[in-house]
Amino acid sequence: MTTAYDRIRELKTFDETKSGVKGLVDAGITKIPQFFIQPQEQGELVSLPVEIPVIELTGANSDAALRGQLVEKVKNASQNFGFFQVVNHGIPLEVLDEMLEGVKLFNEEQVEVKKKYYTRDSSKKVVYNSNFDLYRAPAANWRDTLLITMAPEPPIPEELPAVCRDITFKYTEYIKRLGIILFELLSEALGLKPSYLTEIECNKGLNVLMHYYPPCPEPHLTVGTTKHSDPDFLTVLLQDSIGGLQVLYQNHWIDVPPVHGALVINVSDLLQLISNDKLKSVEHRVLANSIGPRVSVACFFTTPSNTSCNSLYVPIKELITEDNPPLYKETTAKDFTLYYDGKGLDGRSALDYFRL
Repeated sequence: MTTAYDRIRELKTFDETKSGVKGLVDAGITKIPQFFIQPQEQGELVSLPVEIPVIELTGANSDAALRGQLVEKVKNASQNFGFFQVVNHGIPLEVLDEMLEGVKLFNEEQVEVKKKYYTRDSSKKVVYNSNFDLYRAPAANWRDTLLITMAPEPPIPEELPAVCRDITFKYTEYIKRLGIILFELLSEALGLKPSYLTEIECNKGLNVLMHYYPPCPEPHLTVGTTKHSDPDFLTVLLQDSIGGLQVLYQNHWIDVPPVHGALVINVSDLLQLISNDKLKSVEHRVLANSIGPRVSVACFFTTPSNTSCNSLYVPIKELITEDNPPLYKETTAKDFTLYYDGKGLDGRSALDYFRL
């Protein structure tokens, strides 16, 4: 007699190890657990000969003509792809490399060290676990994540793991400065004054998600990250040399190849909402791989998610005309994130729920 598959029991057993996907790999598994097996996507083809734009940021603040060209490039990339890469962004290569190494070092610590940070309490400033939506998503992703809320009120240094503590503070200071430049360019791309998006606090909050994708024995059955768009305003991604990030473009998956020293920028859901669909938050995914680990660091610019921050976001009034009426109802960043997290990565866009 075949025993019925008890999905919830299997999830709890996995979760209670507090050792994540890395723990499965360390145990020497050759077959992935059933709850990681993804439904096959239909009608989407890989390999379209299209490249995500790579934009040179040198001269953004020193040359008016160059800045105008930059704004146009950012605008076109944000409207057509929702994604672009930036180079010469002011963050030293050694800082980027040290940040990736810090993520790797943490995930390769002894399990007993990592367990101290393992939690499903999303109110904490330092959260380590495997799959924030483990009990809600149709299938689990082949990755572990350390999430740290770094702005507006960062944790005290002692709350962070020692192996990545100093570099996390150093790296995020650079990222916050880059964020100001990016939001200025995006404001101008929308025809607004440069400080507009900063003044409405799109970049006041910063969540840093450090992803670790161990090598997978059956990468054809699962994914590193399910198809999704991001719930913030803007995401800045640092990826290592392994690759696997893909963007959905005209119903085809296109690769975002790693460029050493580059950062991947993508428009996220709340920026699409307030721009009234002028800028596009595009779905993307990360493939599982038999080699690895793959390491990445995603910095989410958003408003603070605490209860004291109740700023309402609606399509920007300067962008609304009789021919371009508002497409979304008002929401707070907190409520948007609660809805997004509540449904998990289920393949559906959270924006649909907020459409008028």
